[in-house]
Parts: sequence; C-alpha cells; structure tokens
Amino acid sequence: MSFLDNLENNLKSLESSGQGREGAEREHKARASARAAAQAAAPHADALRNGPFTAELLKQAARVGFAMRTKVHVAWLGSTLRLEARHRRLELRPTAAGVVAVYIEGPTETRTEPVDLNGSAEALVRGWLQPASA
Repeated sequence: MSFLDNLENNLKSLESSGQGREGAEREHKARASARAAAQAAAPHADALRNGPFTAELLKQAARVGFAMRTKVHVAWLGSTLRLEARHRRLELRPTAAGVVAVYIEGPTETRTEPVDLNGSAEALVRGWLQPASA
C-alpha cells in the first residue's frame, strides 16, 4: 500500500508543478509587458514630473482653487500626478503615447483626454474645476 500511496503523491506533485509552471509563465509575461509599458511611458513621465507645465499647473490650481474657496490637494502616485478638490479628481497619467488627463467625479471616471505639455495649464484647471461651481 505504501508504494501506491507514494506513486499517487508523486503524480499529484507532478501535476501541480506543471500547473505552477504555467502560472509562473503567465506572471512573467504580465511583468514583462508592464515593464515594457513603463519604459515606453518613461520620457513622458519625466517631462510631466520635471517640466515647466507641471509647475504652472500647480500654480494655476492653487490660484483658481483659492478664488473658488476650495483647497486643491496634490499628490504624486508613482508617475501619476493627482489633483483633488471637493469630490472631483484630475489625474495626469503618462502613457507611451503621451500624458492623458483622467477626470474623476466621485468613484467614476467621467472622461479622458490627451494633454499637451506645451499648452495652457490654466485652461486645463478651469476645464476641470469650472463645472464644480456651475
């Protein structure tokens, strides 16, 4: 009986190691694709973090928020810049194609649009906060 038990245990361990290898391969492929996406977005993330657009955006967010008597909270989450005021959020997310603005109200994303880092930061802030006062 012990021989059969041993054989059964060996078969079970072989089956589980085969399934474990498949899972490990999928996990490796997912990590590799995430790494490739991060590398493709790296130049845009650097431009967002260190560029003059971000400094002007933060200045305009403080100015417009002050005029509306609203505190604008700023946070960096990895390479994503998050601005938060009342129940609205604006997230600037670097991607391989550029920086994308994601408008969030409450728990739902309402819209997304590409951001021109050479464009007007004030227009972006007003487009985000203006409907809050309307």
